[in-house]
Amino acid sequence: MRRILPGMVLIVCAVAMVGCSGERSGSPSKEDVPMKKVMVSPLAGRWYQDSERALRDEIAELCKGTSVVRKKNVCAVVVPHAGYRFSGRVAAGVYLRIDPKPINRIVVMGPSHYMGMHNRISIPDATHFRTPLGELPVDAAFVKRARALPFVTQEPQAHAQEHSDQIQLPLIQACLATNIPVVCMVCGQFDPGNLLKAAAAFRELLDDRTLVVASSDFTHYGANYGYVPFTNDVQNKIETLDMGIFDLFARKDLDGFLERLDETGATVCGRDPLAFLLAMMPENAKVERTAYETSGRLTHDTRNSVSYLGALVIGTWATPAKQNRPAVANTEKIPAEDCDRLLVWARETLMEAFKSGERRAALREPPALTDGLRAVRGGFVTLNKRGELRGCIGEIVPRREIWKVVREQALNAAFHDPRFPSLTEKELNEIDIEISMLTPPRPVASWRDIVIGKHGMVLTKGGRSAVFLPQVAPEQGWGLEETLTHLAMKAGLSPEAWREGAEFLVFEAQVIQEKAGKGNKEDGR
Repeated sequence: MRRILPGMVLIVCAVAMVGCSGERSGSPSKEDVPMKKVMVSPLAGRWYQDSERALRDEIAELCKGTSVVRKKNVCAVVVPHAGYRFSGRVAAGVYLRIDPKPINRIVVMGPSHYMGMHNRISIPDATHFRTPLGELPVDAAFVKRARALPFVTQEPQAHAQEHSDQIQLPLIQACLATNIPVVCMVCGQFDPGNLLKAAAAFRELLDDRTLVVASSDFTHYGANYGYVPFTNDVQNKIETLDMGIFDLFARKDLDGFLERLDETGATVCGRDPLAFLLAMMPENAKVERTAYETSGRLTHDTRNSVSYLGALVIGTWATPAKQNRPAVANTEKIPAEDCDRLLVWARETLMEAFKSGERRAALREPPALTDGLRAVRGGFVTLNKRGELRGCIGEIVPRREIWKVVREQALNAAFHDPRFPSLTEKELNEIDIEISMLTPPRPVASWRDIVIGKHGMVLTKGGRSAVFLPQVAPEQGWGLEETLTHLAMKAGLSPEAWREGAEFLVFEAQVIQEKAGKGNKEDGR
């Protein structure tokens, strides 16, 4: 799991301070009637037109040529947040694809560009937002429940100049409705353990009439943004970079998404709300990209370029009961007969992939779904060839049923582990499959609390992190300090970096193997 870094990339455009006007709503004699607090958008005249007529004309122009059928069951979207002349067409294309009829609340989650926040989300003190198109009401009841959560605060500085949430409001008014209550939030950076806990708590506030908007631009390339990883064939390489990141998001691979951002240094300014959305993504969700553009292609200036991507998340925020979630708890061992079924399922998945040519996780279900197969777990699938690692990919976060984890991670280990070429059909009979089913990760106060042979571990420091499964240290004959030294180096840190300032998560694993005595030496291991 990777630590989420602040999205501190600044969009080159000045903004004015947010203005709040106070007006008494209703009878002033009633103490239970709140003061009407209107937050006035600071973006009019800078990021979009400042008069109602001009703004409506601007948005209408952005919507031209977008002839689509509105989709039902859109529970979340990814929308860019640059000025409308750059990203407005991509953003409008997202909103025009949403059926607004079932929606009674829109939650906008944007990154914090101007204020660093650690393990916090800020919601402004306002009852209404005002744009040139009029006022939008705030869902006061939702805000009240959200503010009861320990990580939700009110930081005026976080909203004073922030555009990532405010830029969405006129598009919501023009493309969806003018009276749907909204909640605007600015997301700070979250440590891995706190991210999981916060996302789980926040998801409890959502229902199937809630639309979540994750506001994010993608790669910021060029000297203006301090990111120049390549200098030739720039636009094609930017798109390749963005699509690789989005592919991990679409596969709902939180760990892989954050790792790719850290490995590439890609300046995705909305990584915090995107990670938060991934951490609470409905298990039944499907992600569909709607459009992609870059400012470099629009302006023909490839020296500095910002990417804009739109996407729909089709699914439901149903309660666990509605989703018929499994009865088996995360900490319970999966029965032996189900372990055997999982190993068979992993191999059949690979056999079917070669037969059908489908190397993603869009395959059939097992013939019988027992409680054990439907247990919600994190998990890793490891492929060994003659005792040597041939692929190992997994997910630490327990967010879906283990049979689905095994299906997807078997395919990932075979075909998408970047350290190895894709598995060939000829090799299929030469590999042994190992599955590690994980308990939920939890923080520990000190590295001294880690028990070798019992605990898998995640080290996080300075925006870098790495994970070892519990089997790794015993297989290598390492003690605790030697293990942490190797873990720090795996994270790209100095060998002694684990001694001070590092944070640790631990978990346990139920390990099953096709052949005893085979093991991994690397990566999730």
